Amino acid sequence: MLINVVNIIESIADNLEHISLMQGYKVYGAHYGPFKTPAKENDGGHMPPEFNVDQQQFLEKQQAGKNWTWSALRPSVVGGTALANPMNLVLVIAVYAAISKEFGLPLRFPGKPGAYDKLMDITDSRLLAKATVWAATNIQCANQAFNITNGDLIRWNDLWPKIANYFEMEVAPPLHMPLQTIMGDKVSVWKSMQQKYKLEKHSYEDVSSWGFGDFVFSWDYDFFSDGSKARRLGFHEYIETEQMFFDLFDELKKQKVIPGFHKPG
Repeated sequence: MLINVVNIIESIADNLEHISLMQGYKVYGAHYGPFKTPAKENDGGHMPPEFNVDQQQFLEKQQAGKNWTWSALRPSVVGGTALANPMNLVLVIAVYAAISKEFGLPLRFPGKPGAYDKLMDITDSRLLAKATVWAATNIQCANQAFNITNGDLIRWNDLWPKIANYFEMEVAPPLHMPLQTIMGDKVSVWKSMQQKYKLEKHSYEDVSSWGFGDFVFSWDYDFFSDGSKARRLGFHEYIETEQMFFDLFDELKKQKVIPGFHKPG
């Protein structure tokens, strides 16, 4: 797809200036298991195939001798409120918490036991958007890759009780429960909650990406990168990850995606 798009755009856009490529930690082999942390943009690669790497190599070759430039952005898990998104961890947690609360249950971390205390970073979608524009409009960023994250680290064992408090729930010890299994049959529960709390009638599929939740909560190894390269070149945006979650939960309530449970002051 990228090859076709670039070839067509180049043929008709005489004043093409920049191409932004969105990547991720698969470049570092993070999806296979423990990888070098903090990951740096110049870390050695891993055995192909890997489409993130293939796309960057295509741009490097295609750009040679051209006036346009490219940049590659490497976010961590992206936090946002987009629906029908197969990789929306914020929505996974919000819907899981809302349904747990509806059943009168405490909020249990459902991932692997070893994932509960590992270090992890997150990337707010708003910060990522700013970074994409920054890299595209600053000549010193031309033809380079950048790790883009909020700028802090979390551990679920610290953040999870705070998320439970946000939803006014008790927290209970972790229990490894595959979300695709335990949440897959909750369609009728969700529909009744939409009626009860006057929520927007989004389909259950559009507000749940349980497979991605299982994927993230299975990382029983550190998962973070070094974002200092972007900072050295002038990108200093920062978002506290804990506050990011709460702000996005607030937005989901405002949009009537999840119930507007009262948040403690």
